[in-house]
Amino acid sequence: MPQPRKILVIGGGAAGNAVTILLRRAGHAVDLVEAKADWNATAGSGITLQGNALRVLRELGVWDQVQASGFGFGSVGITAPDGTVLHVQDDLRTGGDDLPATVGMQRPHLQQILIEAVRASGASVRLGTTAALVDQDADGVLVRLGDGTEDRYDLVVAADGLGSATRAAIGITDKPEPTGMAIWRIATPRPAGITRTDLAYGGPAYIAGYCPTSEDTIYAYVVEASRDRASISAPSYADEMRRLTRHYGGFWPEITAHITDPGKVNYTWFDRMLVEDSWHRGRVVLIGDAAHCCPPTLAQGAAMSLEDAWVLAQLLASGDAWDDALFQTYYERRIARVRPVVEASVQIGQWQLDGVRDADVPGLMGRTMTMLRELP
Repeated sequence: MPQPRKILVIGGGAAGNAVTILLRRAGHAVDLVEAKADWNATAGSGITLQGNALRVLRELGVWDQVQASGFGFGSVGITAPDGTVLHVQDDLRTGGDDLPATVGMQRPHLQQILIEAVRASGASVRLGTTAALVDQDADGVLVRLGDGTEDRYDLVVAADGLGSATRAAIGITDKPEPTGMAIWRIATPRPAGITRTDLAYGGPAYIAGYCPTSEDTIYAYVVEASRDRASISAPSYADEMRRLTRHYGGFWPEITAHITDPGKVNYTWFDRMLVEDSWHRGRVVLIGDAAHCCPPTLAQGAAMSLEDAWVLAQLLASGDAWDDALFQTYYERRIARVRPVVEASVQIGQWQLDGVRDADVPGLMGRTMTMLRELP
């Protein structure tokens, strides 16, 4: 068994939590630092987890909790803006036939499940804490924490998200770029009869959709062209989302009736980023949104981040030296899988922005999801 090492994980989102659990299981001493004091425990409305994400969550040992908390389903409906169902397509089981094709769940519930698994792993957790790289050599990295204390680590895993300060600190200049689309999201009670994701194309928004997240809840969303954030005040968020959703039929009138609290509505631009060069510099390595992000048109953002954690932990446990060759292997395995997902996610949105009516969206989605059935 490889000699235990001392590792710092920066960021307590899905990727950082997952890699912490796996590295602790391998016997390493892991410190996790998260800048937010609440550990992101209440952030977000809902999340769609497809089979390849569920496969990693099972590896983390939390599948039973995810299954109990979420809502599993196996198809997606395409509707007209008035709610008429035009087509129902079975989802591909990208995690294998022994897992559901898709589970929707409330994002805070997933975060809480991962938080509990991190705590149970024995990792040291420091919340409301930042970490800055001071220096590194061939054997490790010196890090200064937000309280001014310094410590040395054999490896630093940067899971600090889209605006990763660690990414910039190691000289990687890539930054997220807006795609031109934005999404309104809210969690609401689940209308009786919603048992899968339905997507309406057309109407005042590009997409109006919802996903069941438990027996009692859904998250609903509408996608439109991005607007200047300064032109929308937070107190008007519910009004703005209702202005879009009131034009849709089917279950939407019942959903719209619950869009009343602006504090529960989230407005986010779609971004894209893919670090094309190696995802490491020395003993500092990027995972998750620090290395890549894409619009949620394929619902693969969290899945790609979880897979990063799984692959990196596998390689670190392989017995090979923790050197440039190992981290280059990690990059090559991940870039070959992440690039098609980012490109397809962006392309689907761009077709909508450009008004391309004969775009082969089903074909592109099918090819990409088929690729994801293979192990990462």
